[in-house]
Amino acid sequence: MTSQPPSPPSQPAEQVPTCYRHPGRETWVRCQRCDRPICPDCMRDAAVGFQCPECVAEGNKTVRHAQSVFGGAVVSTPYVTWAVLGINLLAFALQWLTGQQITTDFGMWVAGVAINDQYYRMITAAFLHGSVFHILFNSYALYLVGPQLERAFGHVKFTALYLLSALGGSVLGYWFDDPRTLTVGASGAIFGLFAAIFVVGRRLRFDVRGVAVLIVINLVITFVFPGISWTGHIGGLITGAVLAAAMAYAPRSHRVLFQTLALLGVFLALVALVVIRTGVLLS
Repeated sequence: MTSQPPSPPSQPAEQVPTCYRHPGRETWVRCQRCDRPICPDCMRDAAVGFQCPECVAEGNKTVRHAQSVFGGAVVSTPYVTWAVLGINLLAFALQWLTGQQITTDFGMWVAGVAINDQYYRMITAAFLHGSVFHILFNSYALYLVGPQLERAFGHVKFTALYLLSALGGSVLGYWFDDPRTLTVGASGAIFGLFAAIFVVGRRLRFDVRGVAVLIVINLVITFVFPGISWTGHIGGLITGAVLAAAMAYAPRSHRVLFQTLALLGVFLALVALVVIRTGVLLS
């Protein structure tokens, strides 16, 4: 009687792994970082193989994002500059269409601010202009220096620089202009940008003699020709210089904090000057 050799024990079938995020989907692909199985919808390209969404998100936390010269996000297109130019042109068109009603309602008027609490005039006046030459000059100046400063500081800080320079010009006018006079123009903001480009140039050790000559020429025009608001120009120039110096010379170790405090401090100082002047005018 012959005996049959024993049959080998049966091997259990290997279990197909399923995606850790989608348990119903079978997959043989694993994350190169955590080794969890991932389906095609969860695969993210990595340097080698694929990673899961969680590992990609975790890795992004340690990536250092590129910054501009003075700490802002890198700017490829100066959107704020183009937006301000567009608003200025649109506002000038509305001035022309409404027969200067827009100018009357939104220009800088000291009495309107103090008596009627129309504080918005201090900003809205910076988007209005008194003539074609006026808007062309300011628009061209913004076109020349705006993109450079926006790339240096980033969108947010450049916006703050522009608006606070405009406000600084209005605040000085609030103190020294005739309360019955109506003034308009982005010149305060533009002079703030002129001061800022000078400060930035000095910080980066560029030749800023051309900028200095431009500022001097415009200051001479301000005081020689009648009908020009010297307060708006000087106020914007001082505000822009202070802000640019604070942002350009901020210590690298605490740059964001220092710049934020500088912007907030200048804003609060301007608000305080407005409050004091309002009390004086109403008394």
